[in-house]
Amino acid sequence: MSIPQSGGGPIERKEQLAEYLAAGCKPKDQWRIGTEHEKFGYCKDTHKPLPYEGKRSILAVLEGLRDLHGWSPLTEGGKLIGLEKDGANVSLEPGGQLELSGAPLETIHQTCDELNAHLRDVKNIADMIGVGFIGLGAAPEWRHEDMPVMPKGRYKLMTAYMDRVGSLGKAMMYRTCTVQVNLDFGSEADMVQKLRVGLALQPVATALFANSPFWEGRPNGHKSWRSRIWRDLDPARTGMLPFVFDEGFGFEAWVEYALDVPMYFVYRDGKYIDALGQSFRDFLRGELPALPGEVPTLSDWADHLTTLFPEARIKQFIEMRGADGGPWRRICALPAFWTGLLYEQSSLDAAWDLVKDWDAETREAWRVAASVHGLQAKVGGMTMTELAGKVLDISRAGLKARARPGLGGMVADERHFLHALEDSVETGMSPADELLEKYHGEWGGDLSRIYEEFSY
Repeated sequence: MSIPQSGGGPIERKEQLAEYLAAGCKPKDQWRIGTEHEKFGYCKDTHKPLPYEGKRSILAVLEGLRDLHGWSPLTEGGKLIGLEKDGANVSLEPGGQLELSGAPLETIHQTCDELNAHLRDVKNIADMIGVGFIGLGAAPEWRHEDMPVMPKGRYKLMTAYMDRVGSLGKAMMYRTCTVQVNLDFGSEADMVQKLRVGLALQPVATALFANSPFWEGRPNGHKSWRSRIWRDLDPARTGMLPFVFDEGFGFEAWVEYALDVPMYFVYRDGKYIDALGQSFRDFLRGELPALPGEVPTLSDWADHLTTLFPEARIKQFIEMRGADGGPWRRICALPAFWTGLLYEQSSLDAAWDLVKDWDAETREAWRVAASVHGLQAKVGGMTMTELAGKVLDISRAGLKARARPGLGGMVADERHFLHALEDSVETGMSPADELLEKYHGEWGGDLSRIYEEFSY
């Protein structure tokens, strides 16, 4: 989850809220790719999640990255809770999931180099202290009471609020991991087309990256339990956002949506102030109960935007949020998938042509079916493998047209990053299917085998 935002003065006009979003518009030659991924840490001998402090802990990993690999510390209340270096951040999710928020980079080659360097450094430290890291969409065995709590005020407030608005919010916070990509837009119209394509095709990403078929020690009946969790978290801030497809949608419509999402907090002087359930509209009028008489800053607005959790969202860029965390070799496939679809106009148009006639019910049906059945999903006579194959063809064409070489020109473009996804479509098996096959086969129902065989 996001770190506190900064850099904005007082909001004097409501129009500043949309202007803040519009300030993200960039010419195509400045478009970048930012990849985020989360992973679970655990003690190798017990398979228990890592506590915050101790010889085998999240803190020990952060200190190792700081001391051995040159990361600068980020603290809250005197506790080390994150790191930064070269435009990237390492941060903590509520249950100790370790997240890399990568720097904005020009190519998937650079993104993958960044990822590989990070995972090598993390593995080096983990091996020294006897811990492991694994990429999955949901913790396979751990229960809520097993999970540590990271020392971040934001998470304390959110935890207290989750049971008021849904049944699975704390499960999302403490026991799920994702990989997502952040992409730029050139104009309001470009943002609209990209966001619509991103929302409509998010279930394809969910199916291709489905990797959470276990929960509390046994199969859960879904290929992506993480996706299932998001459907019962908080309807005010999650979902497929049908209004995005309404005529006239743009930055102002997003502002109205965001203003209707209840607040979590206000960040002041290094502390999170409880504003749970309060209204940003009241804040604009200086009537927020948590800070009576005070008006928000653009930093407050930026913070509030990080508390919206739909399947795709906009800030000053677009975030694609539908994929489970996964194995090392598949993480780079997600930014490749979306970059190929969205960063060449011909591919973006082709993707829109594929989904433009879908209604809200169809989009939601794909979302649910992807969660339950993964690549075996079927909606309206079309199978997910058929849909995913068409989408991958479009993405592949987009990456070819981008023609961004790697390895000093030895690799012509970025298409090879899609190979893992192409294999999934060809076999009809997502990572979840592979896990279930092993669980029911060679593992003989022994889920502990997952740590040895699927850790980084």
